[in-house]
Amino acid sequence: MTVPAACPQFTEIAQRVNNWGRWGPDDEAGTLNLVTDEVVRRAAAAVRTGRRVPLALPLQQDGVQTGLIPGRVNPLHVMVALNLELFGPGTVATSDDAVTMGLQAATHWDGLGHVSHGGRLYNGRPAATVTAHSGASFGGIEKTRPLVSRGVLLDVARARGVECLAGGHAVTPEDLDAAEELARTRVGEGDIVLVRTGQLRHYLAGDKHAYAHPSPGLSLRTPAWFHARDVAAVANDTLTFEVVPPEIEGLWLPVHALHLVEMGMLQGQNWNLEELSEVCAEEGRHTFLLTAQPEPFTGGTGAPVAPVAVL
Repeated sequence: MTVPAACPQFTEIAQRVNNWGRWGPDDEAGTLNLVTDEVVRRAAAAVRTGRRVPLALPLQQDGVQTGLIPGRVNPLHVMVALNLELFGPGTVATSDDAVTMGLQAATHWDGLGHVSHGGRLYNGRPAATVTAHSGASFGGIEKTRPLVSRGVLLDVARARGVECLAGGHAVTPEDLDAAEELARTRVGEGDIVLVRTGQLRHYLAGDKHAYAHPSPGLSLRTPAWFHARDVAAVANDTLTFEVVPPEIEGLWLPVHALHLVEMGMLQGQNWNLEELSEVCAEEGRHTFLLTAQPEPFTGGTGAPVAPVAVL
């Protein structure tokens, strides 16, 4: 397997997009620093009708995970109390439940502790700060700042005139430019970009294996596009986020390394952008207020999220 640092193309891009020290040596927020009060005010101005579109998949045992990624189990929901009269017969009864799941099993954000390369996390912190006992002591998902900003849907599939990009299609900066033109807006500082490939249609049709592999996804050249526009976070509608199989043989997850390690930028997977695509096309606009706060699991390297786009 190719090591990212050994790939000249990766190294050149990493040097261009690196944000280490940009917000200070102790920073754990990364590009979320770009979501300022002014950015949020601009995001609120994107709300015109109040129409709300949910973007999360249901948390269920028949979820998107196929077993390919060790430990990333689909949610197992169990009841632990059924109409239990805690205070005696005839009193108020309660039912409680519990769940076991991988924190990145369904719609989620990858946190800054999720990926390392060359033994380093974002801001140059040692990868060894992620431990079995405490998880991510640096860049844990609970450190995520309130994640409300302007969302921009870059509907690459629609811009290319297809329902779903072909498996293995690497989404390029040129694809993003075309989707931005379709959206009739320019992605700006502090925006959260949602990239639609249409790949989730396979899972929604009942074929999780076709959803998983092969898959379209972000190419190695796209992090520089997001960096140039000072994007705060990026999410898409695939299992792996980046293209699978990889563009460079043996070079797995280079976009993860560029986003999370070099840029300090959260990235999200398994977002359901199908209804949003239809709503944006119907309303003729692709910008909205997006709320997307991850669950604050202390030390988590990622967490589930139930995002909502408000138009």
